[in-house]
Amino acid sequence: MRVIDVETWSRREHLAFYRGFDHPHFAMCANVEVTAFYPAVRQRGVSFTVAAAYAVSRAANTIPQFRYRIRGDQVVEHEVVHPSIAILVDDETFTFASFEYTPDLILFAARAAQRIANVQEHPSLDVDEGRDDWLFMTPIPWVSFTSFQHPVHLQPPSSVPLFAWGKLFGDGERLMMPLQAQGHHALMDGLHMGRFYEKVQELLDRPASLLGEA
Repeated sequence: MRVIDVETWSRREHLAFYRGFDHPHFAMCANVEVTAFYPAVRQRGVSFTVAAAYAVSRAANTIPQFRYRIRGDQVVEHEVVHPSIAILVDDETFTFASFEYTPDLILFAARAAQRIANVQEHPSLDVDEGRDDWLFMTPIPWVSFTSFQHPVHLQPPSSVPLFAWGKLFGDGERLMMPLQAQGHHALMDGLHMGRFYEKVQELLDRPASLLGEA
């Protein structure tokens, strides 16, 4: 982790401007194609929720703006940020499953499966309040939504990015999935969101490079 010198930072004015907003977050929702990714993941026995969390985590980690966090008067950049996913439990509530990111998808999936099984047995909404190196994620597999709004802390505003993905749907011969991303406008703009979506789609288009040949 490094502390950014906000006095010389290119986003100094943006930081000062948006920190004064009651709601400084902005969100985008776009459809991504999973025509190649979905069957490849299912064929290898990997949970699609876990695979989607991996794609989001890997894409976000390649873009510095998704690793920035505001801490008081400071801005820091994490070397790596990690997923924390909302997981459905038997009483139709949810719990959080937080675990370490790794670029190795098979290792990532194994860690995720172990953590998810544990939190389903012992549900909890506790997230380590001493850490801000998270990426908060919510799968909504029942609805192919066109927009989504996460609840966020506003006093002070949270600077952790949030993501949601929805029900897959057909578009001709393509299989699509709505994907939402939400961030703090002091730290990122539409340009950085665009780069995130481009990177996600690049990963979804080449599952063999992530999973290996079947």
